[in-house]
Amino acid sequence: MAKKFQGKYRIPSARASWWNYRDAAAYFITICTKNRQHYFGEIINAEMHFSETGKKVEEEWLKSFELRPDMNLTMDVYQVMPNHFHAIIVIGENEYNKDKSPFDGDLTQKPQNAFGPQSKNLASIVGGFKGAVTRFAQILMPEFDWQERFHDHIIRSEEEFIRISNYIVTNPAHWNKDKFNI
Repeated sequence: MAKKFQGKYRIPSARASWWNYRDAAAYFITICTKNRQHYFGEIINAEMHFSETGKKVEEEWLKSFELRPDMNLTMDVYQVMPNHFHAIIVIGENEYNKDKSPFDGDLTQKPQNAFGPQSKNLASIVGGFKGAVTRFAQILMPEFDWQERFHDHIIRSEEEFIRISNYIVTNPAHWNKDKFNI
């Protein structure tokens, strides 16, 4: 039976319960618009043509790295699509994850603060980005909204990194063929 919080059914978290999302790693993220509405532009001849909101998505993504120098972030490939956004972001070693094992040496324990306050971690980066885009987009289109969650994948090998990078870069060319198959 589904659990309730404050009288509402809760969907279990999509995050890896065994991982602390402050940890230094490369992450593949996908963020979709609500109901997969095409707010960011259109693909024409395998090339993304941005709407004003699509331009803001790219601008706010770039700004995310300027706003968080203390997190030692590295921007890798990213792609704004008509109704979603893909990126690889690398969180480097920083004061919030330095000298901390996600398991504090005990592999039988869950990571510390994995689902605690969302600051200085992947969720805070995505939340700040989504919030900035939303504030802009709702001026132009009051109905604009994001899907509530985002997809993440912890990249664990060089081969996986290359495969996902290639998928992101070539995503516009495959738009009408297979939108989300990686």
